[in-house]
Amino acid sequence: MLCSCVSSLIYLLTLIPVIFSPADEAAAPQQPLREPLLQLVSLQKASGSWMLDAPLASALGKTSDEVEKSKPASVNKEVWATILALIWRHGFKMDVKEEWELLAMKAASWLRAQNGPCVTECVEAGNALLGCSVQKDALGL
Repeated sequence: MLCSCVSSLIYLLTLIPVIFSPADEAAAPQQPLREPLLQLVSLQKASGSWMLDAPLASALGKTSDEVEKSKPASVNKEVWATILALIWRHGFKMDVKEEWELLAMKAASWLRAQNGPCVTECVEAGNALLGCSVQKDALGL
């Protein structure tokens, strides 16, 4: 199972396009990745979390304003962003779960380590924002 997941992850990472050659980097701004799942993969931090920023909002199909305004008041921005990324994957990309499962496990582990008191509230708000109905338990939380 682990070997299969690692192989899938390696395959997924090879799909991330090289946008510019080193000579072109200074000449033009970086273009966003088009496939939302690949964009989410590229935005995940080594810790397993995501930053709440415009590229994440774009990958989720939302504006930065929509994502910011939906965040429960007492919740850390990284916790909110990470929960949204997990909900989106479970809500829209279950057909390729083996390709992102290890990354989701790392994100869930990071979230558990944060001991956030409002996880249930975040999952409910995230589902409302994204139009999903993912249960907290399905996220590994």
